[in-house]
Amino acid sequence: MSEIKSNSNVKVAIQGVPGAFHDMAARMYMSGQEIDIIACDTFKDAFDAVKVGSATMAMVAIENSLAGSLLPNYRLLKNSGLVIAGEIYLRIEQHFMALHGQKMDDIKEVHSHPMAIIQCEDFLEPLRKKGVKIIDAVDTALSAKWIADNQLQGTAALASDLAANMYKLNILRRSVETNKRNFTRFLALAPADVAKQMRTDSGKKTDKASVSFTLQHQTGSLSQILSVLAYYKLNLTKIQSAPIVGTDWEYIFYIDLMFEDYSMFNRGLEAIKPLVEQLHILGEYVSGRP
Repeated sequence: MSEIKSNSNVKVAIQGVPGAFHDMAARMYMSGQEIDIIACDTFKDAFDAVKVGSATMAMVAIENSLAGSLLPNYRLLKNSGLVIAGEIYLRIEQHFMALHGQKMDDIKEVHSHPMAIIQCEDFLEPLRKKGVKIIDAVDTALSAKWIADNQLQGTAALASDLAANMYKLNILRRSVETNKRNFTRFLALAPADVAKQMRTDSGKKTDKASVSFTLQHQTGSLSQILSVLAYYKLNLTKIQSAPIVGTDWEYIFYIDLMFEDYSMFNRGLEAIKPLVEQLHILGEYVSGRP
C-alpha cells in the first residue's frame, strides 16, 4: 500500500508530461515537499498508477471555470476506489513561447492543445490574418517539449511558464489568454488511508465533502434532498448530473458540500440515506477555494 514518508519524494501521477498544468497543480498542492512526477498518457493511466502502487497519489482536473466539468473523470473517480484527499484551484495562464533568438515576426506555426487555442483566440486571431498556422496538438507542455527537442525554428507553443523553464524556451508574450479569470479545479486522489494521513498532516479543519448518489425517477425527489441538506446547514457548492451508462434517462448526481460543523455533515448524510440509492462518499477534505 502506498504511503507518504517524510524522508522520501512523493510520487504524483498526472495526465500529460512534466511542465503541464497538472504538474503545476501537483507542485502547488505539495508545496514544501519534494515530489516525483509520474507522467501518464491518459487520466485512466493516472488512476491506475495509484491503484497498483507506482504512484502515491494522482492530481486530476475535475472542472474548469470556463469549460465546465470533466464528466469522464467523475466516472473514473467513482469506480476507482480512490478518495479525494484535497483540492486546489489553479489559474490557467497561457504563455506564447519559442526557441531563444526567435521574434514574433519569425513565427509561422503555433501548436497547442485545442482548449488552450480557444482560450487564446483574441491573441491568435491577428496572427491568423497574417498567415500563421494554428495547429491542434495533444498537450500544451508536449508542444513546448516538441519544439525544444527538435529545435524548431519559426514554431511557437502556448503553454505554462513551468513548461518554458523546463524546456528552455523563451516567452515572447506572457498571459495571452483572453479571460484572466480562468481557473481549473484539481483533485488530489489517493487510497483512503493515505488521504486520511494527508488530512491529518495538513493540520487544517475538514470543511468540504464530495458525495454521489442516484434517485428514483419521482417528482420532487431531488428538491427533497436539497431541502434536507439545507436544514442541516450544509452549503451546496456544486451539483453535477451524469447519465448512468446502460440505463436510459437515469442519472447519477455528484454534489460538493461545505460545512462548519463536521457532526452536522454526518447527520445530514444519515438523513438523506433513506431517500437516495447508491450513496457514496467520494472524499472528505480541506477546501481549496481560490
